[in-house]
Parts: sequence; C-alpha cells; structure tokens
Amino acid sequence: MTLLVVGASGFLGGEVCRQAVAAGWRVVGTYHAGSVAVAGVEARRLDVTDRSAVRGLLAEVRPDAVIGTPYRYDDWAVTADGAAHVAYAAAEVGARLVHLSSDAVHAGRPTPYLDDEPPMPVFPYGAAKAAAETAVRAIDPGAVLVRTSLIVGEGSKQIQLCLDALAGRAVLFTDELRCPVDVTDLAGAVLELARSDVAGPLNIAGPEAVSRAEMGRLVAAKIGLDSAGLKTTTSAESGLRRPTEVRLDSTRAAGLLRTRLRGITELLAS
Repeated sequence: MTLLVVGASGFLGGEVCRQAVAAGWRVVGTYHAGSVAVAGVEARRLDVTDRSAVRGLLAEVRPDAVIGTPYRYDDWAVTADGAAHVAYAAAEVGARLVHLSSDAVHAGRPTPYLDDEPPMPVFPYGAAKAAAETAVRAIDPGAVLVRTSLIVGEGSKQIQLCLDALAGRAVLFTDELRCPVDVTDLAGAVLELARSDVAGPLNIAGPEAVSRAEMGRLVAAKIGLDSAGLKTTTSAESGLRRPTEVRLDSTRAAGLLRTRLRGITELLAS
C-alpha cells in the first residue's frame, strides 16, 4: 500500500508519516519550504498551488491513499486552492482522500458542533478552510473531511504559545474555547480513515473543551511552574475577530475508530 502525505514537513504530517512507516506503508511525503525528517519516507518537493505539478506527482506515485494536511494561515491559494488541486489529482488516480479541515469553519457558540453542520466562518482563515471543504466535497464526495481542533504534543506551536505566555512573551485568551487533540491520536485516527470508506465531515478532536488560558495553566502545572504570572486577555480586548467557543462533538468518531481521543487534562497529567 502506498500513502502520499501532502504536507509531510508539518507537525501533523510528520507524525502521520512516522506512524505509517511503522505500520508498513510505502510513504511518499511532500514538502515546500521545509524538509521531511522522517526515516523511510520518500520526500518530494511540491507546490500545492501548482495544479499541474500536483497532478504530475500523483500520476507518478499512484498512491492508494492521500492525506492532505497543507495550509498557510494567511494564504488562500495554499489553503483553499491547494486542497482543490490535491482532491482533483487524487480523484484522477482513484486514491482514497483524507482531507484535514479545522474547527475554524465555525462561527462559535455555547453548544457543541456535530459532524455535518454547515460551515459559517467569521474570519479569513476559516473562510479558506470552508472553501477547501466545499471544493473537496464537490470533486470527491467519497472523501472524508476531518474537522479537528488545536493540535498539541511535544514541539507543538500550541504548547510553545503557552510557554511563551508563562514567560511573559505572549498572551492567552480566556474566552476562546477549543477541544485540543494530541498529534499522535489524530495521526492514528487519520491512518485508520485512510483504510476506511467513511465520507463527509467527521469531527476528530479531544473530548474536553478548555480555554487557551486554562491550557496554559495545565502546562504550568505539568512542568512545575507558578501560573500566577500567566498573561491573559479576551478576544474583544485583543481586537481580533475570531470564533470564541468552538466545541467539536467527536462522539461519532469515537464509535468508528479504535484510536482513543484523549482530553487535554489527561494528556498533560501523563
């Protein structure tokens, strides 16, 4: 079985590659500006905004499954157009597609979001991820769209942000709630989906919703630091327009998958 991981130089893409190699897949991983530092992976440079290049690579590799993880926070062409190019090329070669989306497609509300709720983005990145979903579903109705949340783990940007806030170099929102998921759990779930026929949107996130500030306090407790000096603010005070409360209900995924999705308190207590 051949797996193509588009965005293998990223945090999640790298973990997917590691687990896939360990499971015996032939793994081809793409990168753009960085590199792929996972033993056993055939690394290929790829610009996902170049539709011809994407089609050419998939025609050459002929993967059985494709994991699409690339995004750039402030770049519509990478996040939205790139996803469409990957979906089109995967469909051309008959590959199973697992597309990584985000809770950023939602506007935010006090009640949890179910898997199939339509996107209602309120900021540019969310709009780009929603457009990516729309393109992927139109091109390949059999693809699965994984809506996930903050990805944590050793070396993650989210944990580093907490450490920076504890050191006074950053601030954490008290009113922005998410459902953090461990990178190893998410990668395991993604690889299960690559061998399945699950289609459409599927929430895969941790079962516990916390604010970024609460996560900072959990990180402080984990490493034995006093969180009294943690710098916090609110979305309103920051002037940023982003969704505040976004809870993903991952009940369906928990019933479909063998991989257990752990909550942030459990993760940081271990």
